[in-house]
Amino acid sequence: MTSRIVIVLAAIVVGLGGLFRWLSAPDRVDAATLPAHTPDAGNGEILFNEAGCGSCHGAKAAGDAANPEGGPILAGGLALETPLGSITVPNISPDPAHGIGAWSAADFVTAMKEGVSPDGTYFTPAFPWTSYRGMTVPDILDLKAYLDTLPASDNAAAATGLPFPFSWRRPIGIWKRFLLPDLPAAPDGASAEVERGHYLTVALGHCGECHTPRTLAFAPDPSRWLAGAPALEGDGGVPNITPSADGIGDWSAADIAYLLESGFTPDYDSIGGSMGPIVDHWSKVPDADRAAVAAYLKAIPALPDP
Repeated sequence: MTSRIVIVLAAIVVGLGGLFRWLSAPDRVDAATLPAHTPDAGNGEILFNEAGCGSCHGAKAAGDAANPEGGPILAGGLALETPLGSITVPNISPDPAHGIGAWSAADFVTAMKEGVSPDGTYFTPAFPWTSYRGMTVPDILDLKAYLDTLPASDNAAAATGLPFPFSWRRPIGIWKRFLLPDLPAAPDGASAEVERGHYLTVALGHCGECHTPRTLAFAPDPSRWLAGAPALEGDGGVPNITPSADGIGDWSAADIAYLLESGFTPDYDSIGGSMGPIVDHWSKVPDADRAAVAAYLKAIPALPDP
């Protein structure tokens, strides 16, 4: 009897292990499924600024400063102090050994859309693939084309140092499948400008990663979209940016667009902290895109502070 119980329990454990591996298996983008597209590095540079890549991946010492070769150095090395532990931002320069220079187009699309590295390891959501998954594939290919033009760096970023169990990446596949909500849709009847703003805010700008509170499963809460949240790094909070009295309801669309260009609020206060580098990037994008983000933020539901 005892041996039968052991056999049954072993079979259950093996079955559960197999089910876990199946449900958590990383998805990859097949190169054969990529659309025919001639990458546009010029558009990629705009996308680079809208996605804020240099804000986190810029060289630790130089930040996102220009260098003599004419572009930001994406050497990584910045330490992000998150509620789950310290995460070191990796090198995403075109260096083939220490950066992403050896990645194929399919590798890069897989990272952005599925959150999976070329070796099949999940990226933590500190890399906001959870928002970038909303990008179009042609835009992702354009972004890679621009990144490939930037200076290579041989900086080897240190290990992230996340404690167990967060250092075990495979369960992210379960989290992604069952606990990560879909990205919010554009408002009903949205104009072309609001649709564009939705894309820029939700996917490229990944604004919801900081401005939306998290569920108990540490996923963005879609019912509180952009309503403000505790800061993921350090103390304090991230403000409500919905058009409510608690948020930016008394700001005009022009006020919002101007903040993204200048860093100044309607009452002539200046923003700082982690928003400083973001504004630096957004000051370099087309006026129409800043106006589109403003139009979208004025069109979403107004929510009170959490």
